[in-house]
Amino acid sequence: MQYIHQYSSPLGGITLASAGDTLTGLWFDDQKYFGSTLAQDFTPKELPIFEQTAQWLELYFKGKEPDFTPPLSLNATPFRETIWKILLSIPYGQTITYGQIACLAAEKLAVSKTSARAVGGAVGHNPISLIIPCHRVVGASGKLTGYAGGIARKEKLLSLEHCYQPQYTHKTNKYS
Repeated sequence: MQYIHQYSSPLGGITLASAGDTLTGLWFDDQKYFGSTLAQDFTPKELPIFEQTAQWLELYFKGKEPDFTPPLSLNATPFRETIWKILLSIPYGQTITYGQIACLAAEKLAVSKTSARAVGGAVGHNPISLIIPCHRVVGASGKLTGYAGGIARKEKLLSLEHCYQPQYTHKTNKYS
């Protein structure tokens, strides 16, 4: 059985999902791919994981970097899980490009090359927005591109974190 909880954020309603002990979904209510991992049968319920996630969100929306991550449960292809783990490693207040993620993914998957377009698909289908910070991914020139929650919301999230330009250098392997 899956459970949901509604959270009201300064940027709109958020739906949280869980099967009990871990967070399985976090979506802005109007975002693309909303509920992509949500079962057809779900019940609203108060759970400790939802309380913990709400604490994380409260800190985040106050402009503070949360010092914990609620327990997450990812269920996807190895490629998507690799991309989402790379996203989790992007520090608060910093950005990275799709191409840079593709290079990191190729290293982690032990392949010669990974498509930035495939990375974009995995980033766009991230089922746990904000906590898995897909909003920190920008285009090659630093331009704000694609975000399932909308570009205006992405801009506000990056502004909240005080980051605007890519600050990643692949040579340092900062996010490995």
